[in-house]
Amino acid sequence: MIPTLLSWLQMLSRLCGFETVDRFPAGHPHARTRWNGAYFDIASDVKTEQIEQRLCDAITNTPFVFSYIRNPTPRMQRTLLGLLDARIRCHANSNDLVLLLINAYRSPQIQEAIPGLRAAIGAVRDDEPADQIRAVLYFLAQMQAPFDVIDMPGSTSTLH
Repeated sequence: MIPTLLSWLQMLSRLCGFETVDRFPAGHPHARTRWNGAYFDIASDVKTEQIEQRLCDAITNTPFVFSYIRNPTPRMQRTLLGLLDARIRCHANSNDLVLLLINAYRSPQIQEAIPGLRAAIGAVRDDEPADQIRAVLYFLAQMQAPFDVIDMPGSTSTLH
């Protein structure tokens, strides 16, 4: 009786949003994405469509929380790339954001946000961090419009 009662209370707690989530639900296209719940307070009753938006908002507000996400979705990566683009346009130091991106690509399960990015990062995997940063920035600079993503109605991208 007690295990049944505890199970029911756990389910009720999740439904009411008293718990926080640290991953997308099983069966979700980005089910491999995980995040540290201590840095992202996302209640368990938040709809899956809104979870990714909240994570992207957190990245926009504090880019370094990106390091607490394993296998970030392409949309989360594009959010970081947008911040990187803004820094480059303002001639601000962007090395820290590039390192966040490089570290995220250490996971073989990450989905590419930009075709060829995995190969560009993989080609300099054993180089010094400064050389890795230069190589990734060079790759991004070679793209015609690396951050100009056009959204179709219903798309979930945050960059325009």
